[in-house]
Amino acid sequence: MRAQNEPAWLLHHRPFQDASRILDVLSRNHGRLSLVARGSRSGRSRLKGLLRPFMPLQLSWVARSDLGTLTGADRLGAPVALAGEALMAGYYVNELIIHLVHRHDPQPDIFAAYAATIEGLQGGSQVPARLREFELELLRLLGFALDLGHEADTEASLEPSRHYEYRVEHGPAAAGERTGTMIFTGAELLAIRDRDFADPATLRAATRLLREVIAFHLGGRELKSRKVLLDMHRLGK
Repeated sequence: MRAQNEPAWLLHHRPFQDASRILDVLSRNHGRLSLVARGSRSGRSRLKGLLRPFMPLQLSWVARSDLGTLTGADRLGAPVALAGEALMAGYYVNELIIHLVHRHDPQPDIFAAYAATIEGLQGGSQVPARLREFELELLRLLGFALDLGHEADTEASLEPSRHYEYRVEHGPAAAGERTGTMIFTGAELLAIRDRDFADPATLRAATRLLREVIAFHLGGRELKSRKVLLDMHRLGK
């Protein structure tokens, strides 16, 4: 398989042999894949400084197996400047893509959602809300959409004043208790469904809900960037 001038983002890279790197890439029309960038760690390589996360790229490659070989790379736009919390949020989004999106599965809608999120993080405003929006959209596009409008058993519409327990593989169920990790008011779940995070309480509820849902789909795998983000929030940074 050959690909020419394919829009792509670099998610992660690691050293390979003496002067090469293996790139984990999200491409628009070929999905997530891994490529060898031969000689890219050499001081004389024209790719040095180009192959990095948050740089919109145009890549060409040839693949005869699961691991392809990069044959060309150019910038497709200006790099997205991220710093502090926004930078760690970008790495968190990258880790989600690596762990949740299957290889070689074309997902142009995920590619578009990823690009919009990374570009939206620039400037560092409303970072938690942007992450919750991306998590909800990614889950929807992967077929794991959350039903936040109806009770799972009865299909009755959620009542804003009532309390519900959200069960990851089931959905909302009427709750007798008012507190708990996965207990939410109907108003909170409806606002999360509408991606309305203007109320800080709704954003906190969405963070609590999506942390558990995503942990379930990760199957016990821990994300390094999530731990750093949590530590930053605890320290007030």
